[in-house]
Amino acid sequence: MDKDKVSAMDMAASYQDQVLFHMTGTRSEAQLDPIDTAGLRPALLASLRDLPKLRYEFPLVLVEQAVGSEFALSLGAVVDRLLAELAPRGIEGERLRRHVLRLEREVRGRVADGAKGALSELWEQAAKRIAGNNAEVEDVLRHAGASLKIDGAVVDCDFAMPARLLMHAWRSTQADKSRRFRAEIDRLVRKLTDILRAAYARSEAGQRPEALRAAVGGFDADAFDFSVMSKLVSRNAPRDELPRARRQRIEWALSILRAQAFFPDVHAASSAALEFCYDNCAAAIDAYRARLPAMVQLVKAMAIAELEGAGRYVEAKDDAFFARFDGHALTASELAAFPDYLVCVPPGRNDAAENAGLLDMLSAGMPVKVLVLVEDLFEDTSIGTGHFAFGVRSARLATTAMGLGGMFVLQSTSSNLYALRERIARGLTCRGPALFTVFAGTPHPAAGLPPYLTAASAMDSRAFPAFTYDASAGENWAARFSLENNPEAEADWRVDALEYADEALQRATEKAAFTFADFAMCDTRYAEHFARVPRDRWNAAMIHAGDWLQLPERDAAQRVPYVLAVDADDRLQRVVVDARLMAAVRRCLLLWHRLQEHGGVHDSHAERLLAKEKAAWEAQKQRELDALRAAAAAVAPAPAVAEAATPAAPATVEAAAEKPPSDDPWVETSRCPSCGECTTINDRMFAYNDNKQAYIRDLSAGTYRQLVEAAESCQVAIIHPGKPRDPNEPGLAELLERAKPFL
Repeated sequence: MDKDKVSAMDMAASYQDQVLFHMTGTRSEAQLDPIDTAGLRPALLASLRDLPKLRYEFPLVLVEQAVGSEFALSLGAVVDRLLAELAPRGIEGERLRRHVLRLEREVRGRVADGAKGALSELWEQAAKRIAGNNAEVEDVLRHAGASLKIDGAVVDCDFAMPARLLMHAWRSTQADKSRRFRAEIDRLVRKLTDILRAAYARSEAGQRPEALRAAVGGFDADAFDFSVMSKLVSRNAPRDELPRARRQRIEWALSILRAQAFFPDVHAASSAALEFCYDNCAAAIDAYRARLPAMVQLVKAMAIAELEGAGRYVEAKDDAFFARFDGHALTASELAAFPDYLVCVPPGRNDAAENAGLLDMLSAGMPVKVLVLVEDLFEDTSIGTGHFAFGVRSARLATTAMGLGGMFVLQSTSSNLYALRERIARGLTCRGPALFTVFAGTPHPAAGLPPYLTAASAMDSRAFPAFTYDASAGENWAARFSLENNPEAEADWRVDALEYADEALQRATEKAAFTFADFAMCDTRYAEHFARVPRDRWNAAMIHAGDWLQLPERDAAQRVPYVLAVDADDRLQRVVVDARLMAAVRRCLLLWHRLQEHGGVHDSHAERLLAKEKAAWEAQKQRELDALRAAAAAVAPAPAVAEAATPAAPATVEAAAEKPPSDDPWVETSRCPSCGECTTINDRMFAYNDNKQAYIRDLSAGTYRQLVEAAESCQVAIIHPGKPRDPNEPGLAELLERAKPFL
């Protein structure tokens, strides 16, 4: 048997093994290799093996005493600000930049290795290591570190980062709210105290000698005879300036304002702040319900204090109102003044019973901000499995909550949180509830991939797209919903150019889509859905997974989908994907299309309306053309003698520019809107008359293609190309087809 036949038989057997694996997940040991021990990663991640050497947005500095959305800054941004301030132009500035950028790489590497601490601490440690025995370099770096205007904990993009970042941002937001609330409480306390003090000063008790002495105080107290003064000022003084009911009302309001524990006075020795951070929904709900009566009392006391301070409290009207004042009377703005509850659900606890009330808590409008960490994005469609306490798959929780309305929803991967810091601040300061669902990377990474890369892969592959929904941003979806930072948001998949060396060691470039299958390869739990094909078994039936999804069902059945990967030595590999995972890829794409529609990308309603309007426009134009043809046919032809006696007008004469349809090109000059499209294409063939309306000046000055292009670009479809004069012009078959609508 010759070698060609043997090779053909081997290729056929290889194809059958690949089809078998794709359809059933059964792998032939002789033809296909497992990937669980191969150390494979998606080929498009090959250039990102050593993240600490790259200058990207992590690690982050959790800024102390932050303002607004600058509760966190990337280490690179901090260094850039420092260099912009310290590094002068010239050689000295470049030397400083070089030393500081080297220190930045050192800090990034130490944090990636697990180092913890504040920026100032890590800066000093890195400066010592870089300087070694060079005291001059160490002094330069220490001086630069002393010039840092911010400090705070440095965190890398790991599994703990989302909770730390959100809690830090929440504390910053609550600190701002606390300052505003305390200022309001202190203002009301002063007003009520002034009322009581003034009433006391005018009362009998306030005009006794000892009270007068206390009021004067200081060194001048011995200069007065307060007994005589008391007799003079106390004539006809009432025993109490305030009516009893008003005094009791003011003293009650003062006691509530001073004793409130929601925003306690930090200077008071006995102040005890309440806790508002929880790790489960049930505890937050119980705390909110238990504190609701105290909230009602505090809001009531503040309202009474405001009315009393302005002298506008009317007992006949206001007593009845405040007697019925309860939790149902609290407005959204009043609730928003109190601390928000923060719930950070730990990983793996999404299905716990204590979190079953999440959606109810959000839909009820409770002032709560919730962080849910998602670990598994591969949906098991088997009936009876994969149920969560939230009532939906955790990966789809954000879209479900968005449908409830009346809240703020943010979905993102941890790798994208820094880019969305302004949105995070918006969610934490909104009046209603807010939900943050975050994928922080797979806990079972393949090929040693760090959490940053697996999280970024989930976003790039549409497995976990980023979006925000802000119910308070407007009245429609266009104002409320936004796709945030998703690469190539108008496309099905992100497509990148992959450069590699082929078998002849020549540079080759291939366009590759990053699909859900590529993301699944980043997780060792899904290794059974892949099989590596040795290079000598590659064949024409193999097709990239992104292209396979575009095939008709009959054609797809004849092909085998694969994704590109690299091994530990960066050798390019093809990995076949089984049908079960490809079904998940298709579901992922379907959900992405739904999000695109929410974001106004490929909106099916808009596209349907556009097609309808286009069809109506074309029908109207066809009716107009038919009417013109009918009118031309109704005109009686001129006598043959007259026709012979009248010489034919040349094509360059303007008077012949507009005539009934025929095989010759013509322009409906009287309808020309002077748009200039035709003269832009060929200003020798087309020209304007005295009324700035187009006509054909010289047919020989252009081609039939230019006539067709002018007809297509004309805004009112008044150019009719007729038949071509040159039968040998290239591409006539295509041009005649394009000219049909305009004949």
